[in-house]
Amino acid sequence: MVAQLVLVRHGESTANRDNEFTGWTDVPLTPKGQQQARQVGQILAQYQLQFDDVHTSYLQRAIVTGNIILDEMNQAWVPMHKTWRLNERHYGALRGLNKDAARQKYGVEAVALWRRSYTAVPPLLAETKPTHRYPLGIEPRGESLAMASDRLLPYWHQVVAPALRAGRHQLIVAHGSTLRALIKYLEQISDEAIDGLEIANGDPIFYQVDAQLHYGQRQYLTHKPAR
Repeated sequence: MVAQLVLVRHGESTANRDNEFTGWTDVPLTPKGQQQARQVGQILAQYQLQFDDVHTSYLQRAIVTGNIILDEMNQAWVPMHKTWRLNERHYGALRGLNKDAARQKYGVEAVALWRRSYTAVPPLLAETKPTHRYPLGIEPRGESLAMASDRLLPYWHQVVAPALRAGRHQLIVAHGSTLRALIKYLEQISDEAIDGLEIANGDPIFYQVDAQLHYGQRQYLTHKPAR
């Protein structure tokens, strides 16, 4: 039995627009981001994809993107599952900083390492406080991409992978870093090579998956040309 998996990074957020580190900060989409989400929905509708489940983070930029996509596809009824495990990588003390300002404060090489390395950990927050959304022990003080992968993969193995194995089509709407971590796992990309993978806002990625969880070649879906 063959299933379809689509990965989408949320549309442009206000932090993307302002070139800021965001992480777990809950920022909204810009009008451009909303339009990017509509375009993703239109593309997926052109390919006549039908989803059985949608998965997002606890962050509104992913949730709203997912809802817009489903609306454009006339699939608003599809169950949406939200989990903190799909949240963007936590950027620790960099959170909220303009990236150019961070380069001036910490140095270009250090910021590049924190952004692109698989194992480098950014400067940590002094503390995090539990909230109704994130009970005690959930929110980290900062994460490397490897750490983000470690908290993402249990959800993949327990929820998404069994659905794919059963032939259920899955849409994941998440974030640049968590999608990089997931693609690294799916395609067995090395720690060094993952540095070169970029995930653009609103750029749907398609995999065909068989019952043994073999993933076909990564495909970037675009509008089909008019006939």
